[in-house]
Amino acid sequence: MTLDQGKLIVKRPYKEVYKCDDSIVKVFEKDHPKSAVFNEALNTVRIEEAGLDIPKLKEVTQIDGKWSIVIEYKEGKTLEEMMQVDHANAEKYMSDFVDLQLKIHGKKAPMLNKLKDKLARQIDGLKELDATQRYELRTRLESMPKHTKVCHGDFNPSNVIVGKNGKMTVVDWAHATQGNASADAAMTYLLFALKDQGLADMYMDMFCKKSDTAKQYVQQWLPIVAASQLDKDNELEKDFLMKWIDVMDYQ
Repeated sequence: MTLDQGKLIVKRPYKEVYKCDDSIVKVFEKDHPKSAVFNEALNTVRIEEAGLDIPKLKEVTQIDGKWSIVIEYKEGKTLEEMMQVDHANAEKYMSDFVDLQLKIHGKKAPMLNKLKDKLARQIDGLKELDATQRYELRTRLESMPKHTKVCHGDFNPSNVIVGKNGKMTVVDWAHATQGNASADAAMTYLLFALKDQGLADMYMDMFCKKSDTAKQYVQQWLPIVAASQLDKDNELEKDFLMKWIDVMDYQ
């Protein structure tokens, strides 16, 4: 497969994403763990098998010595793009967005990795936190109820494609796990809050209302998921995330 730089649509430190005819091709850097590439491919297949209509995995291959994933291309705009240009309909878009997330949470995929295990590993490996902070986070994590709902792990409007017919499709299942839906909601809240606190608050209110979940319960997860995000080593987000971790001292 030959990739044209003119078809490059996303560039990250660890991957490049290309649009090739009716496919999306993710090409990972040579130092990106092979296990992470195959885990993303497995996640995609397991979500397919759970009954969600997502872009299907076509192939795992190597391109110029780099591991690559080929998946179906879904035509449309991201929900993020639509929300940026159509502020008047923000509540309608958010309502549809939350409905889609709840649909995902209603599915089971017993072969997915467990969210609690993933969060525990991330917290244990953090150098930014001292042993006391890690212990407090782990203690809180262990006290939270264990669930087995499908959790996207990076559910935000940039990962929702809206087709011409209005149908929404969720992409990028690299971080998918099975676990507590409120932890997934806490992650989505943080992702909104990094960009727009107003949208974050709208999301939290709407998720809690539609799912009949106490806001305080979702908030209990915020220090945990904020800590898990620190392992991405993003300096621009570090101060913001540390504030949410510090909130735990006052709860």
